[in-house]
Amino acid sequence: MNSLTIHVLTIFPGMFESFLRFGILKRAIDKGLVNVSLKNIRDSAFDRHGTVDDTPYGGGAGMVMKADVLAASLKTIESFRLGKRENAPLVPVIYLTPQGKHFDQQAANRLSMAGEFILVCGRYRAIDERFVELYVTEELSLGDFVLSGGEGAAMAVIDAVARLIPGVMQDFESGMEDSFQDGLLDCPWYTRPEIFENLKVPDVLLSGNHAAIKKWRREESMKRTGLRRPDLYENAKENDLEQI
Repeated sequence: MNSLTIHVLTIFPGMFESFLRFGILKRAIDKGLVNVSLKNIRDSAFDRHGTVDDTPYGGGAGMVMKADVLAASLKTIESFRLGKRENAPLVPVIYLTPQGKHFDQQAANRLSMAGEFILVCGRYRAIDERFVELYVTEELSLGDFVLSGGEGAAMAVIDAVARLIPGVMQDFESGMEDSFQDGLLDCPWYTRPEIFENLKVPDVLLSGNHAAIKKWRREESMKRTGLRRPDLYENAKENDLEQI
């Protein structure tokens, strides 16, 4: 059975405690399919105050997280140390930053098969660029906006990736039909009651004709993508996916 280990470097490990205690993630952890290891960066600081940041060289507003403390925290992860010593492939070290590559479903699928990876949650103005140059293998961003720190982004990545591990979701096929899995947005979905405030469920979904339902869902997915995300729609056409 496949499993996934995710290490998180953060100065606020407590932010993850409730997040990991509910829903799909809790079941995944209880089943041993996902392990999330939280590393408090302050535990690797070199002074009794747990200092993890300092003023930037050259001046400017804000503080910068220290490369030496981040590196010391990273090296507490055994698999990272072994990977370097034995010249084996490094465990992926992912820095969550607005400057990174856009995190999407394709990236989630890829990371779900990694077996193990490390998320670095920055804070303050930035982290020392030397840590990025020496240790980071990939930079990821949730979008063109700025958060107070990488913890929120890390939670999003963990959730998106963990649900793709076989056995995590009770209905794995449902996950494979999510938005973006085939490059398109998902189709509309309905459940009881059949009529709600004078709006009726589309007749085709009540027909029992599975081929017709599949075709309708595909067409609706294409329509919705064309209206809401024309960029994705164009990519779908280029990949020779079924058109409306």
